[in-house]
Amino acid sequence: MTRSDIKIKDDILMAALDDAAFDGWSWKMVESAAEKAGYERDMAAAVFPGQLKDVLKHFSDWADRDMIERLKGIDPSSMRVRDRIRLAVQTRFYALKDHKEAVRYSTGYWMRPFRKYDAGRMVWKTADVIWNWAGDTATDYNRYTKRALLSGIVTSTTLAWINDETDDQSKTLRFLDNRIDNVMQLGKIIGRVKGMAPNKQSAAS
Repeated sequence: MTRSDIKIKDDILMAALDDAAFDGWSWKMVESAAEKAGYERDMAAAVFPGQLKDVLKHFSDWADRDMIERLKGIDPSSMRVRDRIRLAVQTRFYALKDHKEAVRYSTGYWMRPFRKYDAGRMVWKTADVIWNWAGDTATDYNRYTKRALLSGIVTSTTLAWINDETDDQSKTLRFLDNRIDNVMQLGKIIGRVKGMAPNKQSAAS
């Protein structure tokens, strides 16, 4: 994807977000957004061949990019791992704070059973972006475990955030802290179980 393609997608997305907050997402609305952004109506189909599914995937991608942009200048190596994850997730919600209703409608779209696979891949990508920023370099099964666990945190916390009416997102942050605590405890339990498991050499002796 070229830089110009991304810009066109961003332009159309930004033009669509206000309407999506009031009327929900529809392909007709996205086509109208293309015109509002200064393009021909059929530009929407040119850059979003998968129509609404591609638009909402790009919405998530935009939030990931905005999150990373806001995190520039912060050195994650100076923080505990759990604090890196907390900050990144919190920052993503801050990036989306003016578009909460649009997120609510997009969440409803992805919750349909036949869209769960694509939704899972989309959230996995967000988890991967966060872990990469946090400095994770694992290449073994730990890489996939970390991203799977963070995907669960992002998904459940997003639902909490959508329903959080506090100005400072205090309810969301408490929920996020609790979810991170749960995952940290799970990680310790898994580590202890692995430590108790006999290795192949001892099992053979």
